[in-house]
Amino acid sequence: MTNIKNESHFKELCDWRTGVEPKLEAVIREYDYPPLWYRKPDFATLILTILEQQVSLASAKAAYNKLAEKIKEVTPENLLKLSDEELRACHFSRQKIQYSRILANEIVSGQLNLAELNEMDEASIRKILIQLKGIGNWTVDMYVLMSLHFSDIFPPSDLATIKAVYELKLVAPEATKEEIIDYMQRFSPNRSVATYILWHFYIQKRKLILE
Repeated sequence: MTNIKNESHFKELCDWRTGVEPKLEAVIREYDYPPLWYRKPDFATLILTILEQQVSLASAKAAYNKLAEKIKEVTPENLLKLSDEELRACHFSRQKIQYSRILANEIVSGQLNLAELNEMDEASIRKILIQLKGIGNWTVDMYVLMSLHFSDIFPPSDLATIKAVYELKLVAPEATKEEIIDYMQRFSPNRSVATYILWHFYIQKRKLILE
């Protein structure tokens, strides 16, 4: 799988994808190109993504900021110094305390090397991360999409993406998730770009402010 190289390459791919689907071209006409969202491919990003599971981005960010304020640098070693009570004070749920500790221990023990992981292909990264309790396909999708900029990622478990597909009427109102996945194949090998445009539409339509 290839990667999105830079902002210029990203816009070229946006133009190519919108040629496949005029309704995406309309999104760019109205709202301009989406940002090429990026997060560092590191432990801190994985913790933030775990916190974002099944909650609003705002509440996840608030919990992450509490953690960062307490330990200054979000590293596996620093997180493991905190007690469960201290993590709960940072608005971590019982499950997310467990998931975060599992991830941190994997890295500290040397079982998981993120520098090596980041050099692997998408399938290998998914196979490794999915074995960790608390990391599912959505979390992996967010990581390889935003942190590694792999070019052909569509996250079918992402609520905002699916809502955007329906709201733009890219599929029939009664279409299933499987039918949406089939529809998105037309953007391969650059489904990530289509996903970014869908996110952009969802965010702009609701006038959401992202930090």
